[in-house]
Amino acid sequence: MGGSREPPLPVDQMKRSFDPAVLEMMDRPQPVSVELEKDLERIRQLNRWFGSYRLVLSFVRRWIKPGARMRLLDLATGSGDIPRLIIDYSRSIGAVVEIDALDRQSATLDIARKLSADYPEISFINENILEWNSAEPHDIALCTLTLHHFSDEDAVKVLRRCRELAAKFVLVSDLRRGLFLKSGVHILTALVFREPMTRYDARLSAARAFSFSEMRDLALRAGWQGFGHKRFRFARQAIWLEKIDN
Repeated sequence: MGGSREPPLPVDQMKRSFDPAVLEMMDRPQPVSVELEKDLERIRQLNRWFGSYRLVLSFVRRWIKPGARMRLLDLATGSGDIPRLIIDYSRSIGAVVEIDALDRQSATLDIARKLSADYPEISFINENILEWNSAEPHDIALCTLTLHHFSDEDAVKVLRRCRELAAKFVLVSDLRRGLFLKSGVHILTALVFREPMTRYDARLSAARAFSFSEMRDLALRAGWQGFGHKRFRFARQAIWLEKIDN
């Protein structure tokens, strides 16, 4: 009694909540279903409305020039919306881009293939991001809104793999943990995105996201040097490498 209470930790320092035994619903083994298709549609809407497309394109426009020929790797591609976005852009500037899109969930890839029927530039590969090795070199490696699905140790491994698999550029973007993300997700999933899978996964993702300082520490632990790191709107963040020296 009588002792002063310690002030709450700043949001950036609050401990990340991650239990490897608890999987997001979309990460669980499952067949193609209406629920999964709707959840992936919701993710595409969130990517479009809350800045992920804008973030990725800001780097793609810098790295893919008119007339270029490049190979790109998209790790944990989900329903393939990021590869389709990049192909739409590359076609518009006369660049020739081939994309290997990797995901370990076969049902999700079945949906991605159906949605990408008009995109022969994209090859979908059913493999684990931590185990797959490419026989072909890639100029660019992307990993979008995926890192928070992993433990700290595995997230470091993912960043190492991104660096190893790309000859020129790496972009890893994800959520940025904080009160804005937590409150925004709760409001959205209470009022708009109310499907059980979307609501459960979104709220779990908000708790599992890395803070800005944690993301930087992961990159350092992965051996990244000279990397960029920036906050983006709507609780997004990104780290990137250019002119990689392997």
